[in-house]
Amino acid sequence: MGRTKGRTGAGAGAVGRIPVRDVRPAVERGRHPAKAVVGETFEVTATVFREGHDAVAANVVLTDPKGRPGPWTPMHELAPGSDRWGAKVTPSAVGLWTFHVEAWSDPVATWRHTARIKVPAGIDVGLVLEEGGELYERAAAGVPDPSERSALLAAAEALRDDSLPPVSRLSAAFAANVDAVLGRYPVRDLVTASEALPLLVERERALFGSWYEFFPRSEGTPERPHGTFETAARRLPAIAAMGFDVVYLPPIHPIGTTFRKGPDNTLSAGPDDVGVPWAIGSPEGGHDAVHPELGTIEDFDRFVSRARELGLEIALDFALQCSPDHPWVSKHPEWFHHRPDGTIAYAENPPKKYQDIYPIAFDADMDGLVAETLRILRHWMGHGVRIFRVDNPHTKPVVFWQRVIADINRTDPDVIFLAEAFTRPAMMHTLAQIGFQQSYTYFTWRTGKQELTEYLTELSGEAAAYMRPNFFVNTPDILHAYLQHGHRPAFEVRAVLAATLSPTWGVYSGYELCENTPLREGSEEYLNSEKYQLRQRDWETAEREGRTITPLITRLNMIRRCHPALHRLRNLRFHHTDNDALIAYSKRTGPDTVLVVANLDPQHPQEATVSLDMPALGLDWDASLSVLDELTGETYRWGRANYVRLEPGRAPAHVFHVQASPPQIGGPSTS
Repeated sequence: MGRTKGRTGAGAGAVGRIPVRDVRPAVERGRHPAKAVVGETFEVTATVFREGHDAVAANVVLTDPKGRPGPWTPMHELAPGSDRWGAKVTPSAVGLWTFHVEAWSDPVATWRHTARIKVPAGIDVGLVLEEGGELYERAAAGVPDPSERSALLAAAEALRDDSLPPVSRLSAAFAANVDAVLGRYPVRDLVTASEALPLLVERERALFGSWYEFFPRSEGTPERPHGTFETAARRLPAIAAMGFDVVYLPPIHPIGTTFRKGPDNTLSAGPDDVGVPWAIGSPEGGHDAVHPELGTIEDFDRFVSRARELGLEIALDFALQCSPDHPWVSKHPEWFHHRPDGTIAYAENPPKKYQDIYPIAFDADMDGLVAETLRILRHWMGHGVRIFRVDNPHTKPVVFWQRVIADINRTDPDVIFLAEAFTRPAMMHTLAQIGFQQSYTYFTWRTGKQELTEYLTELSGEAAAYMRPNFFVNTPDILHAYLQHGHRPAFEVRAVLAATLSPTWGVYSGYELCENTPLREGSEEYLNSEKYQLRQRDWETAEREGRTITPLITRLNMIRRCHPALHRLRNLRFHHTDNDALIAYSKRTGPDTVLVVANLDPQHPQEATVSLDMPALGLDWDASLSVLDELTGETYRWGRANYVRLEPGRAPAHVFHVQASPPQIGGPSTS
């Protein structure tokens, strides 16, 4: 670092000698940490300016969890005259980091600007060159390497050499080797540091991964229809073969019998009806127990071990609610809302009623509920679970989750919490800000080009500093009309979109079979919903008869693993198409660039001209490029404007790898 003079701090509310304003990313002005994962590159920006016409410069300093500041990263002005500066930084380890911006007066840049004007014009030539010599001597004093220091001293000597023409003396000060040294060791005056902002760096799975949800109880045999952990483990190799990273299990706990629901949410369950897994608790136990029909805790341990052998992590549902038979109902009556007649209120989301579930009332004993929740979570962590999908967190106090997640991550920073909160934006964003590592989103309901573009621009913009989306294409609760009426082509294109727009995506079992029969027209509920009954699937016959999109899902997950650009969110850029039935977007990380063009119309062929934002691809506007379709293996030569035709049933999309050199042959892209 170069010679520094006059360091000051901006301080809380103070402007500072060199104003440093609006440093980002900042979550609620630093009240909560911005988020990143190990190895993720993101941009720090700030507004930097000063009085008068002297040049300013700025840099970013990352400080690691041990309090060690790293080498500072130079910032550049994002647009001439904007006063908005930015630099990309990359944290390298898990933990709570900080970052701050240092702004400073740049006397060398100021002198260079003046010298370029005055010396050729013959104005104050001797004085200007002498000032430059003094500055270069001062800069040399801050350079530790003797050879680099000598380069600056030689430039200073040339500036003072009256035997040389003024232009030659000036040229020596602008030599390439001199520029390089000054770039590494600038002269910094009036250094002003912004306040330090927090940065929480987590493991990569918090941002990138492919999830698969299935019900172990449905993986039975003809002799014993109710599945067990042992029979469910037989499904794991197929899930791993499709390229998934995380297996998510709905609640595996004992299920109550009081007001147990029958098939399709009927109120009269028969003796053989299995009930809803989210109606947790019976005389056999509560949230820390396993359903006896599934096996024992030792069986669960073997299931987790088998998953780990296959490279899969287990995510467990954590639903903080009870059946009327849960042990808490008698042991902790203060945890429930009692009506005037003494009964406990069941859960409702009008017009939906959940007579088999009691919600928790938090305000009578918040501390007790926090303690019990921590005990339960740590119980399952002790059995190999490091990811929790939290059911309906928006129906519980935000401060409750803030306390719980902070306590868990204080000792176990690798544990990941996914917020299943399909609710109003303020709640969803706040849950992400206070600790949830991932969030469900509105992706399921965004099917058109404009709404996808607007929503993904939001998610990949400033919200990406704290909210990491998990794009589930379907859930046991959500069978969108787009899938009901679009059939297989709709399932294919939604898989492509989810797998390439978001670093994390997921499917609920049966998606690969294109199951799309709703309970009734206008409903998003599945007919014969697996929430209420066992649902065994004949995977082998479906595969043999070609009635699955498993090959596409497998290919998408392989593409995701091979392309670092798809591991990130903030790098998403959209490109223009002149037909709104087609959407185009790209992601670029380092030398890796992926470009996707998808047909959003599952019923009809669509064609368009795709106009590429070439600088977003790291290319000049008039460059040509070679694009390899990772779905088909075909290669095309593309330029700024390109014709595309996509036909449902043949190809839902192009997923292009943008390659460095164009091929010798090629043509228009049609599928």
